Amino acid sequence: MPHRIITITAVTFIAATTASMASEAFEKTPPGEIEIKELPAGRLLESQSERDYFDESNGLFRPLFSYIQKNNISMTTPVEAQIAPGKMYFWVAEDQKEKAKIGSANVSIVDVPVRKVAAVGARGSYSRSNYEEAKAKLLKWIESNDAIQPIAEPYAVYWNGPFTPWFVKTFEVHVQIEND
Repeated sequence: MPHRIITITAVTFIAATTASMASEAFEKTPPGEIEIKELPAGRLLESQSERDYFDESNGLFRPLFSYIQKNNISMTTPVEAQIAPGKMYFWVAEDQKEKAKIGSANVSIVDVPVRKVAAVGARGSYSRSNYEEAKAKLLKWIESNDAIQPIAEPYAVYWNGPFTPWFVKTFEVHVQIEND
């Protein structure tokens, strides 16, 4: 029994340390809440696949992680994920942009403008079923608000690293909406 406590503590410590080393591109939407927020303009690193995100998440992560390691770029959260076709995006911190000017065979550089999104915060594993549940909640809320007009497909936003226990992980689903 004590061995299990030590293992859980070690995993939690690693996850907390990794999270504290990464800077955040924008503020989180708390689990259970829905809000309208503005995401800053920024530089993103993109890897993509013809397959669905949930079939390819590790395959999408590896090229991005290799790119930031090779170019000595600090990790930034969150990670954005387009579901179909599968795409994963890493944010590049403002003070790291000069290191991310040229893509590679597997990583593209994407500069995005300020975006206005409807966002729902959630907690749990980064699974298809959790994503679909949060997406359904957000879309139902948008449908009940005539003033909100979606202009893109929903996508996932993941805040925690792979060593974070599933019950601690937080994520969001965003839908880009028209600016006023």
